[in-house]
Amino acid sequence: MDGPSGSGKSSTSRGVARKFGFDYLDTGAMYRAMAWAVLEAGLLDAGPEAITDAVREARLVIERDPDHPRVLINDHDVTEAIRDPRVSQSVSVVATVPAVREILIARQQAEIADCAGGIVVEGRDITTVVAPDADVRVLLVADPEARVARRQAELSGVDRAAVTDQVLRRDRDDATVAEFETAADGVTVVDSTFLDLPQVIDLVSDLVTAARDRKA
Repeated sequence: MDGPSGSGKSSTSRGVARKFGFDYLDTGAMYRAMAWAVLEAGLLDAGPEAITDAVREARLVIERDPDHPRVLINDHDVTEAIRDPRVSQSVSVVATVPAVREILIARQQAEIADCAGGIVVEGRDITTVVAPDADVRVLLVADPEARVARRQAELSGVDRAAVTDQVLRRDRDDATVAEFETAADGVTVVDSTFLDLPQVIDLVSDLVTAARDRKA
């Protein structure tokens, strides 16, 4: 599942994973974890090569339980820390380094290959680069105003202007290295603007069930 910030990718993906007993992989959390590591090392402004070296050396553990998707970097549990505004403001600097994307895409594909059962993977270029042969590929979209409102509801105490910048700037920055605004051939577009979460989960779940029926 791909989509812009605030479209509901994470909540929908976790809901679908729970419904079918699948694993869940938040690839955005992987980029955030690496941004946290780069920030902790004081290397955010050190240039692409230094950032890539830091990412390559970082020990990342990402747990695929949709109810407890923990993220650890260098033995530190950063599940909560990577949602800090400081990381949100910096993650695109790390995520737009091509070598970093190569490293993490390879890791994402390894996580998928390691999954014995089904897995729901969400991020920016999942349907086109990470898992173009997935049984179900979805682009989840929503109106910008709805996306900003949802993200602000998640980030208590952060003013709307900061949230708007965080959501729309990240989309703009990430769009330079990943295609997540236009559906590729075979990708189903789901617009969540006027839908609640259970409705979106049901729509995506119907796609999963249909794909299972076709393979039966």
